[in-house]
Amino acid sequence: MSYAISAALQEAIFGALTADAALGALVGDGIYDALPVGSLPDLYVLLGSETVREASDGSGAGAVHFINISVVTTNAGFSSAKIAAAAVSDALHEAQMPLTRGSLISLRFERATAKRVDAASARQIDLRFRARVQDD
Repeated sequence: MSYAISAALQEAIFGALTADAALGALVGDGIYDALPVGSLPDLYVLLGSETVREASDGSGAGAVHFINISVVTTNAGFSSAKIAAAAVSDALHEAQMPLTRGSLISLRFERATAKRVDAASARQIDLRFRARVQDD
């Protein structure tokens, strides 16, 4: 198993999201690896938790990363969050992106959960992606 590619994968995903024009048109610079201090925009994207599973094979060390990305809004209803979540999915699903270490074999959307948070004043959509990486 190799967890060594985790930082490179996170950096590539963050870069892909911040470079995506469609997502940027919706959330501006509201794409975070960690929440900033102070007030937040009404609609933003947050890189979330990650679970990694061993996936080495005869060709070398590898892993499967299950990555969560959240879209959060204080806007009424789920509409703006769903539109932004679709842009996140479009930017990442089957994306080909170089890593600073290792290589990305595949990146696919796996599932999403939409829910109300903060006593129904905010909405959140948690998207889960499955990334297969190999340590070259």
